[in-house]
Amino acid sequence: MNNYGPMRQFLLFMAAWLSMSIMAQPDWAGLRRYESANAQLREHVAARGVKVVFMGNSITEHWMELHPEFFTANGFVGRGISGQTSSQMLVRFRQDVVDLHPKVVVINAGTNDIAENTGAYSQQATLGHIISMVELAQASKIKVIMTSVLPTSQFPWNPSVTDVTGKVERLNAELSAYAAKHKIPFVDYYSAMVSTGKALNSAYSDDGVHPTVAGYAVMEPLVLKAISKFVKK
Repeated sequence: MNNYGPMRQFLLFMAAWLSMSIMAQPDWAGLRRYESANAQLREHVAARGVKVVFMGNSITEHWMELHPEFFTANGFVGRGISGQTSSQMLVRFRQDVVDLHPKVVVINAGTNDIAENTGAYSQQATLGHIISMVELAQASKIKVIMTSVLPTSQFPWNPSVTDVTGKVERLNAELSAYAAKHKIPFVDYYSAMVSTGKALNSAYSDDGVHPTVAGYAVMEPLVLKAISKFVKK
């Protein structure tokens, strides 16, 4: 027999139930995606150091898959998760970027916000999430490189989204203005990859959203130029 009264037993039961319920929820922010890789990387970070972490969505994740040599040859680390919005990236930013102690972080976010992957799109909310990532990095003495959202005119998985090109242009204008005001390097993928109708040039993409190897070949020298300001080979 225990000495707990009925109410205390009920509260303990509810606390245990809530803990199990939370643990059973899907990993909304993708905290487990790189958990093991981060642990392994931290074991060697003192010896090798991490030069650059690329934080992003499928555009970053596919980059790692289609051209892994870009990352391995340069000592870069990719932390992209397909489908993620800026709010999800912000939740995992500490463990996937800050705790790795890189010299530089390259942030690419916003495409899936506009696509409404986690709910209605708010430009100010998206901008706020990205700025929060910037501020977290700066508070941890990590140099920041901001990047534009890539051009796109529609989302195959959510064709109901309207004014896609306008939303992309307006978010990019805000990101560029913030970067200029705070003297943060800004990599303009958009201008180098946009085509007729403000869409992603078909020479660089098969689906109008994600770059192919040819698309990444356009992006790589642009971001390398920005990285070279902080990291030498």
